[in-house]
Amino acid sequence: VQLQASGGGLVQAGDSLRLSCAASGRTFRDYATGWFRQAPGKERAFVAAISRSGGVTNYVDSVKGRFTISRDNAKNTAYLQMNSLRPEDTAVYYCAAVLSGSLRWYATTQREYRYWGQGTQVTVSS
Repeated sequence: VQLQASGGGLVQAGDSLRLSCAASGRTFRDYATGWFRQAPGKERAFVAAISRSGGVTNYVDSVKGRFTISRDNAKNTAYLQMNSLRPEDTAVYYCAAVLSGSLRWYATTQREYRYWGQGTQVTVSS
């Protein structure tokens, strides 16, 4: 499956952005999906994950209550709605996917994901 992330940009603290991850080449509904981010000088880190059905989600503590991961399997797209953005959210955001045999399973580590998008830059100014 090929992934294309988009929706990043430059915003002020407190603003919102919605990232999209468009998938092509395979049946997107068969894949669990996740978002990771890499801040300057830091390693890429887990942000959020969603099961192939969309019924189960997971978030890193720092974004809970502010970010929402979702998916529309009919549109072959996953989303990351980011509200109340903070300067520390500044990073390149990557979407990832892995084939899943379970409707409820999701992955939170990089090594579990097989496919990656190219990344989209999110910059939050104070």
